[in-house]
Amino acid sequence: MDAYQQLIATIALMMGTSWAAGINLYATIGVLGLLGVTGNIVLPEPLHVLQNPLVIGAAALMYVVEFFADKTPGLDTGWDTIHTFIRIPAGVMLAAGAVGQVNPAVVIVAGILGGTIAATSHSLKAGSRILINTSPEPFSNWTASLLEDVAVVAGLWTALHHPLAFIGLFVLFILLAIWLLPKIWHGIKALFIRLKKCFINQANPPPPHHLETITRQDPS
Repeated sequence: MDAYQQLIATIALMMGTSWAAGINLYATIGVLGLLGVTGNIVLPEPLHVLQNPLVIGAAALMYVVEFFADKTPGLDTGWDTIHTFIRIPAGVMLAAGAVGQVNPAVVIVAGILGGTIAATSHSLKAGSRILINTSPEPFSNWTASLLEDVAVVAGLWTALHHPLAFIGLFVLFILLAIWLLPKIWHGIKALFIRLKKCFINQANPPPPHHLETITRQDPS
């Protein structure tokens, strides 16, 4: 592999692992670990730890837990909230490890970019789930969760086997995020405003109609 191809593969792996970690960290670790330990891919040395059976087993166990938690309306939002403090730091470490043993400055830059990418994909996932949960039926939630799982596996496969194509798709993802994140944020703000009004109305219910009529007729 020449230097150009190696650079493209490294960039795709860095972007792919951090992007996937922001959506489903445990699937990301499990897929990379399994592909590495079976010899289907060669991971950079800093990521060899993902091939450890203990790491793969822990990732598989947590993936099963997340599989069900992520498909339960309401619980998925709580799960995403907690994982804000897990997915983003993990995205930093995976991106830093993806560049291999290079200049420490390059590792730091990769970590910064990885954290930003993981935060972006995590924000899209968590924010869209809050809005999807306003639907009374659970099917949209299940569909979104399954599509996310498929996207993580397909995205990692593309990053590892077709890095240039993944970089192109990643650019489209960034453009989509720039367009979609403000809309999600405005939607969440509008939702909380409606919930606030609902709680205020419940705490201060209007007077019964007959009392209101008597009050209006009372000359005092």
